[in-house]
Amino acid sequence: MPLPRETVRDRLRGVAVGLLTPFDEDGAIRHDHLRENARDLFEQGPRTFLVTANISEYHSLSQAERVEVAQTSVGALPDEACVLAGVGGSTGDARDLVEGYDGVGVDAMMVMPPDHTYVHEQGLLDYYRELAAVTDRPLVPYVRGFDPSVDYLVDLADLDPVVGVKYALEDTIKLGAAVERGADDVVWVHGLAEPFAVAAWAEGAEGFTAGVSNFRPEVGLALFDALSAGEWARARRLRNACLPYQNLREGTGRDNTLTGAVSVPVVKKGLELAGLHGGSVREPIRPLDPDTERSAEERYRRLDAGIERLVG
Repeated sequence: MPLPRETVRDRLRGVAVGLLTPFDEDGAIRHDHLRENARDLFEQGPRTFLVTANISEYHSLSQAERVEVAQTSVGALPDEACVLAGVGGSTGDARDLVEGYDGVGVDAMMVMPPDHTYVHEQGLLDYYRELAAVTDRPLVPYVRGFDPSVDYLVDLADLDPVVGVKYALEDTIKLGAAVERGADDVVWVHGLAEPFAVAAWAEGAEGFTAGVSNFRPEVGLALFDALSAGEWARARRLRNACLPYQNLREGTGRDNTLTGAVSVPVVKKGLELAGLHGGSVREPIRPLDPDTERSAEERYRRLDAGIERLVG
């Protein structure tokens, strides 16, 4: 049975860990590795999991594969875990995907950022209403890739099916304005991982999505505890320990000028270094070049030392 709405809202007040999709060298999904990662991460403490998300290579998965990945994840995790699955695309495709996720027991729908070139704020609100009409599961819209008005964010938080908003913009002042004016019972989750968690928390965020905590969740859990307790100096130290590895995700890799191109394989490398399953990637993402891989290994050693010093 899916978790009650109030429980989903409560689970968003924490660290949401992404379950990356492990592929073999031929691009096939390793469901056994996905299952093992989910169980291992749950045992380390996280209770909220994002499947078929951006970091899970959502856009490289077919509709059927998305549902299969969600089913594997739900089946691997205990009932107390909260599983959010990514939904996007045209209204018809998104509604079909919502119904597929309903059938495999996900707890909430994380509605992906719009992938249209031209976006209308009121049209986006209509889109969320259309998706809500085919499910009783709550929605968590993912705000990224466009610059919405505060009025839009307030209207978004006021939608009845919305229990949380994943806000993945660097403008934390706008976040604070939306929190101030938005619905009191909506949980604002900052979606840019550990580097922005401290600033976002000061503006009213109550949770954040994982970066390095996708493979070393103890640092994210410690950061959440520090923020919740108002231990700002400790929170900054934990944030700073994450920065070298997290910053590597913004790299271009070889023969490329686009930033962030190595983000997913860098996290997958972190999974491997932490004893979990990373696996290969699908196009248009490329595997790490040797220089970036060596840098990931060196930065992971620094991260490991920092976690040992700060968390134990």
